[in-house]
Amino acid sequence: MKSAARFTGALARLALWVAGTGLVLMTVFIAAQVVWRYVLNDSLVWTEPASVMIMGWFIFLGAAVGIREGYHLSFDVLLYFVSHRVKMVLYSISDVAVAAFGGGMVWFGWQLAAKTAGNKLPSLGISGAFDFLPIVGGGVLVVIFSAERVMRRAAGLRTARFGEDPVED
Repeated sequence: MKSAARFTGALARLALWVAGTGLVLMTVFIAAQVVWRYVLNDSLVWTEPASVMIMGWFIFLGAAVGIREGYHLSFDVLLYFVSHRVKMVLYSISDVAVAAFGGGMVWFGWQLAAKTAGNKLPSLGISGAFDFLPIVGGGVLVVIFSAERVMRRAAGLRTARFGEDPVED
């Protein structure tokens, strides 16, 4: 389990680096568009669609890492009144539901990508499928990270929380 946690930890760090790089890159593209449009009185036609595509990547990658770290949305009121064992069961049910949602992201994102693969994005010159690949990639990570949380809980280990190393168990 520790080697799996190391792998998913490295995968999460990589996803955060890619997401952070994408955020910076998107900011540079938008700034360049503003300069070209308002200073040079011209326009870079590729910056907006490229920025939107990059934004999809950093949103879905960041959301998947948030799931691994235990930051997905939850309704915790009931958890204050139940035993630790019931909490663990409810957490696992939540993680299975999140994994199912991630599976849906992969399935339907792939279908969308396949249906738009023949389209060409005019300003970028690439397939329209690239618009939907962040959904697929994020969904794969959501499934992996949710499965890790369920397996760690089943093994009696802590789940990842921001700031704690899940490998230290």
